Amino acid sequence: MSLTMSKASVPAFVRGLTVLSNLLKKGEEHAAQAGIAPETLLGARLAEDMLPLSAQVQRASDTSKFALQRLSGGEAPKFEDTETTFAQLQERIANTIAYLQSIESAQVDAGADREVSLKFGSFGASFSGESYLLTFALPNFYFHVVTAYDILRNQGVKIGKLDYLGAFEAQ
Repeated sequence: MSLTMSKASVPAFVRGLTVLSNLLKKGEEHAAQAGIAPETLLGARLAEDMLPLSAQVQRASDTSKFALQRLSGGEAPKFEDTETTFAQLQERIANTIAYLQSIESAQVDAGADREVSLKFGSFGASFSGESYLLTFALPNFYFHVVTAYDILRNQGVKIGKLDYLGAFEAQ
């Protein structure tokens, strides 16, 4: 059995978003127990020039849904990046997972050779779909998930490596 674009993307994104959801639950519990205002935790960042926790969740959502949009040729839902509560971020994650799971595998698999061009400010690049997924989309996604983890850890949330890795399923 060979590895396909859909197998390399959808399960990885869903798993990462599920981990992110669980990390947020632990963050919310920590805020309640420690008497920290939720907006303080959601606004926390590792460095002044980095995005806060809430934006890390938004970027992980965007990276996964736009990756599948680009690979499948479909249209991803648009979210306004206005989430200011744990509940709103959890809803965004759930909506992102629902979108990712709604795309037919064949649509994603057909994107392996599709040209993907990106332009963000001064950054621009063109990739094959496969190269885009493996060298840009997945690393970018994991960057935002691990940065969210790091922010929570830095703010005193009792999480560890197994919280980041999430539950394992035997294959």
